[in-house]
Order: sequence, then structure tokens, then C-alpha cells
Amino acid sequence: MIKRTIEISREPAHLSVRNSQLLLKRDGVIVGQAPCEDLGVVVVDHPQSTYSHHALVTLTEAGAAVVLCGRDHLPAAIVLPLADHSQVVWRLAEQIAASRPLKKRLWAQLVVAKVQAQARNLSPSLPAHQKLLALAKEVKSGDPMNIEAQAAKVYWANWLMTASPEIADTERFRRDPASAGVNAFLNYGYAILRAAIGRAVVAAGLEPRLGLHHRGRSNAFCLADDLIEPFRPLVDRRVRSMYRQWYTELDQTAKAELLNLLTLRVRLRGESGDQVGPLMVMLHRLTCSLVRCYVGDAKRLEIPVPCSGTRIDPPTAEAP
Repeated sequence: MIKRTIEISREPAHLSVRNSQLLLKRDGVIVGQAPCEDLGVVVVDHPQSTYSHHALVTLTEAGAAVVLCGRDHLPAAIVLPLADHSQVVWRLAEQIAASRPLKKRLWAQLVVAKVQAQARNLSPSLPAHQKLLALAKEVKSGDPMNIEAQAAKVYWANWLMTASPEIADTERFRRDPASAGVNAFLNYGYAILRAAIGRAVVAAGLEPRLGLHHRGRSNAFCLADDLIEPFRPLVDRRVRSMYRQWYTELDQTAKAELLNLLTLRVRLRGESGDQVGPLMVMLHRLTCSLVRCYVGDAKRLEIPVPCSGTRIDPPTAEAP
């Protein structure tokens, strides 16, 4: 079952729980409620919102990820449940025992999937489209040539271009996580995906700190930062469409469009045949395939891709 996503930003609310129902209260009056077991991600983006301890504990026990946003309206922290998987100790041992060659091969698969997804975001008539497809074929185990960075340079230089260069956007886009505007939209979308992937990682009994490629003393989500790479282009495409549709502020409407990416229908071709379902659900299939790779039952990750004909871009909006 697809889990629901709740976002609190327009007005402050107090989050509490009664009879396993998350209650949203304002001035003591219940303005909304939902079963905790139905929730996948809860995004809180109002500085005056408050919580009961019981609410946070119950949400995490139900498997929900709670995303807390800061003054810039971007996620500042993610609260994830501690793994209660019945084989969590074995999973940890398998992660620690994973050989370096295995991790390098898996990282290469993620890089190839990311570069191919970036190519799909560009018009086939642009030379950059074919360039990205060619780069994807050059990725080796561990990506020693840093194809990921080479592809990023080509991709972002052409990201805003249309099929006809003469009517391309005149603004030269530069990807800078510290910048506002379009970059803030990208940051928000990536953070929501990161939370959903972190939730899937924990649900599979995996330790999110132990990554395949990413590593860092202060990064508690190294594995999520590895697995997110093939899905960043999904955010890129939706943000580009929003930019062209005159979205200028990261307001509630804009955030809703980005949150809806978690319900995007994707296809996964695995050992048991093709499967189709919402992205949030298929992320769990991805982490399960990673477990199989760790234990030696599989050699490839099962990475979901958008279904043919699936609308990734939001509905067209009129210019103001």
C-alpha cells in the first residue's frame, strides 16, 4: 500500500496521537487526523508547530520518516525509526563484510543509471543527449574516471535547453546547493527523496551510515546518498517544468508538486518479472535487491525507472 505524505506549512499545528491516530490540532481544535500506520513521510515546515513526545515515537514506530524544516524552508533534520528488522544484526554484519570490489561494482551501476536518467531529461536532438549516453557506457567499476562529474558538467549546461537551441533559456544555469531560486527547489526535492530512501534503507534492516561510495564522519545517511543518485533526475525534470511554468517561490503549492513525486508510477525489472508501482513502494524493492547483493544472491541492483507514458512534469500552469 502506498503510504501517505503529510506536509504542514500554511499554519502551525500541534501533533499528538490518540488511538494510533495522528491528530493535528490548532488552538486545541482538531483540524486533521490520519492513522499513523498509513503515513510514510511527515514534513513539518512551520516554525510554530509543536509535538508531543508520544507523537514522534508513535510515528517512527509505525515506520514513518519525520522531516523537520528550518528557517529557509528546507529540510534540516530527518527522524527515522531504529531498525526493528528481525535480521538486523545479520544485515549489519553483511554490510560490514561487503568487499570493496562489490561496493565498487554496485556504485558503478548507480552511476550508469543516473547518467542514463540525465540523458532522458534532455531532448534527443541535443548533442548532449548522445554525449551522456556515450559517457554511461564508459563507467567502470568504482567510476575511476569520475564519469559522474563529467556527465554532470554536460547535463547542467544543457538542462534548461529546449529541442531548438535558438529558443533555449537565455539564463545559464549553475547548480549550486547554497543558492536560492531554482536551486532551492532542487534541494527540497532531493531532501524529500533522501528521507524516503532513508526510510526504505532502515526498513530493510540496513545501516544508513554504511555507504557504498559516500562516506563521512558527520553523514548519517551515506547509503541513502548512494541510492538517491539515479532518482535525482526525476526531481530535476519536475523542477525544470515548474520553472518554465512560472513557479518562483517554494510555497505550499510548489512543495506539493515535489512531494507528489513519491507517488510517481515506476517500473522495476527484476528476477521475478516486471513490477509497476509508486516510487515510494519501489524504493523498498531497491533496498531489498541491495540486501541480495550483499549476501551473494544477486549481482545487480533493481533500480526503478519511470513507466512509459507516465507524466513526470506537473500539469501546465498559466503565466501570471
